[in-house]
Order: sequence, then C-alpha cells, then structure tokens
Amino acid sequence: MVYSELDVWKASRNLVQQVYVISEGFPKSEMYGLVNQIRRCSISMPFNIAEGCGRRTSKSTLQFLYISRGSLYELET
Repeated sequence: MVYSELDVWKASRNLVQQVYVISEGFPKSEMYGLVNQIRRCSISMPFNIAEGCGRRTSKSTLQFLYISRGSLYELET
C-alpha cells in the first residue's frame, strides 16, 4: 500500500494546510500554546498514516491508524 495514494492521507494533508492558514489568525499570545498544539496534532495525522503504511504487519499498521484517529479527535476538541 502506497500511503500517498490514500484519500485519507490526502485529506489529512489538506486539513494540515487549512489548520496552518486558520491558526495564523489566532492571537499571538496563543502561538506557543493553542496554536502549537493544534498544529502538532494536525500534522501527526498524515505522519502516522504514512508510518503505519510502512510497517510490516497489519496489526502494527492498524495501531498507527488508531493513533492518527486519536490526533483527529484531539484537533476536533
């Protein structure tokens, strides 16, 4: 499986771009707090999808996909 062909990976990359654009408008006082946190959890999604696809077992791949989903829930919150 090539992660870069997955629709979910492409969508997560698009979401990262949106998060960075939107967070530019946040107050500067939130740069090292809220902005940093939402950017980190958003970029975690495509990173973990890619890393999971590079694993040798389905169980390991699935674990990274669960981590990616957790990051999505974190961002939603």
